Amino acid sequence: MIYHVEALNVVKRFGPTTALDHAGITIAEGETHALVGRNGAGKSTLVSILTGLQRPDGGEVRFAGRPAPALADRDAWRRRVACVYQKSTIIPALTVAENLFLNRQGRWIDWRGLRARARDLLATYEVDVDAETLAGDLGVEQRQLVEIARALSFGATFIILDEPTARLDGPAIERLFTRMRALREQGVTMMYISHHLDEVYEICQSVTVFRDARQVMTRPVAGLPHDELVSAMTGEAAVHYEARPRTPGQNIVIKAENLSLSGRFHDVGLTVRSGEVVGLAGSASSGKVGLAETLAGLRRPDTGRVEVNGSHPRSGDVPAFLAAGLGFVPEDRHREGFVPLLSVAENATVPIARRLGRFGTVSPARRRAEAAHLIRTLDIKTEGPDQPVGDLSGGNAQKVVFARALVDDPKALVVINPTAGVDVKSKLALLGAVEDAVERGAGAVVVSDELDDLRICDRVLVMYHGRIVRDVPRGWTDHELVAVMEGIEQ
Repeated sequence: MIYHVEALNVVKRFGPTTALDHAGITIAEGETHALVGRNGAGKSTLVSILTGLQRPDGGEVRFAGRPAPALADRDAWRRRVACVYQKSTIIPALTVAENLFLNRQGRWIDWRGLRARARDLLATYEVDVDAETLAGDLGVEQRQLVEIARALSFGATFIILDEPTARLDGPAIERLFTRMRALREQGVTMMYISHHLDEVYEICQSVTVFRDARQVMTRPVAGLPHDELVSAMTGEAAVHYEARPRTPGQNIVIKAENLSLSGRFHDVGLTVRSGEVVGLAGSASSGKVGLAETLAGLRRPDTGRVEVNGSHPRSGDVPAFLAAGLGFVPEDRHREGFVPLLSVAENATVPIARRLGRFGTVSPARRRAEAAHLIRTLDIKTEGPDQPVGDLSGGNAQKVVFARALVDDPKALVVINPTAGVDVKSKLALLGAVEDAVERGAGAVVVSDELDDLRICDRVLVMYHGRIVRDVPRGWTDHELVAVMEGIEQ
């Protein structure tokens, strides 16, 4: 059988680290094939090889039975494969049309013709976006669809989707899946990378599992037990997070009164006590992320105020909120969570740098020692404290963001989408880190699109169109919470 895409016995080493150990994948034409595995299993390395960004040290890559192009022939690679990354490659300062035809306009640009071709391309793939809109003004879903249209415009019939739903809500995910099914009917082959196993069962026909740089399983999705898939990923039986019983204290660590922010939320009030985890749930347009960012000092409300550990830090002043004893895990780790070229130690210890030396200096030894403790506590897979965070897998980079939020032993935590784009075991570690902090007397706000993340909460505040419409105590069912989130029951 001639497969549309083949990676056979691929070996890739980075110094002493073996990223791929005779691993591979075979994908039939017109198939949507899942690639799953824990962070650091080798998925990202395979993607870099399948897209021609890295040369394998051993093995081969074939498209439709023919050897892959030379690495230098970028046009040939673009005609065969494209990748829509979790981190968007759209340039925000350019229009949609300019992004679609970047580096393809020729020496002299016919702007009217460029916009017309862009409109035709968007119409062909049913992307409802104005070609003259600045890409920076697009939502996550729209940016992804523009990237897919751009990829297909090169003639590629194989698309890699890397964690495409990590920042989408339920309706947006369904729209993406509808578009993917339509593309499959048109003969487009897709490789789908996700840590959301329910999505694998919904949209994919086959699944390949990587573990510890090796390919350990390839099976049809139909009839594959969920526990068997998780076991292949982890090397163990399926593990489910069990929230810990606790009794909230009396001290109020976060209090919001009459908070409003135009276009996001209206007249919101809430309190979080020590020893308590409060969830915020709702659709992407509910205002939950904007509210959480306001509670962390990232946004300045139009009205109302936020109290943190009895003080009233200046709104919109993140350092003031951190100084008041608040730890913060932002929504987008790539943009707001870490500096990729700085080391694990430098990123993790930013909030306490003032304590790691004298007279405005930082002791490298003390910084590394503090980072080593955090690496052990959060089980961060890294070569050591001096490794750049940009070299880590997504789950381990997220652990570094958690390390920074927890390094000063905060009494208040605001955590947004804590497990987005991380594997099963990393989810357990990150949720456990939140509960560990709460056991030490902190209070936490957890915002997530993942129902499993919200199970650690003592209660969940559901937001709908910018208002809190229900306070749901622990013990809810999926149906009950989703019904309130979607506005069916309030």
